[in-house]
Amino acid sequence: MSVVIVGGNECMVREYMELCKAYDCKAKIYPKMCRGLQNMGSPDLLVLFTNTMSHKMIKCALEGAKNQSTRVERSHSSSKAALKSILDRCAVSA
Repeated sequence: MSVVIVGGNECMVREYMELCKAYDCKAKIYPKMCRGLQNMGSPDLLVLFTNTMSHKMIKCALEGAKNQSTRVERSHSSSKAALKSILDRCAVSA
């Protein structure tokens, strides 16, 4: 399963990667707005940590996933526990 995480804390990128690896997920993480966000591909799951994102960044991420069959999950908290609960719901059922 492929996961794209948008937002979150830069210091937590390694923690997010390790947690996704524990669920056998390939992860791309974009903590900041960058041009690479437009080339995020077609992931199975798009996780948006909305507390640490601008409205422009949310709009750009949703535009990238609009025409695909990507499941979008939003979380106000960008903690490791929030990501774990999302992966518990989505990675098992995918």
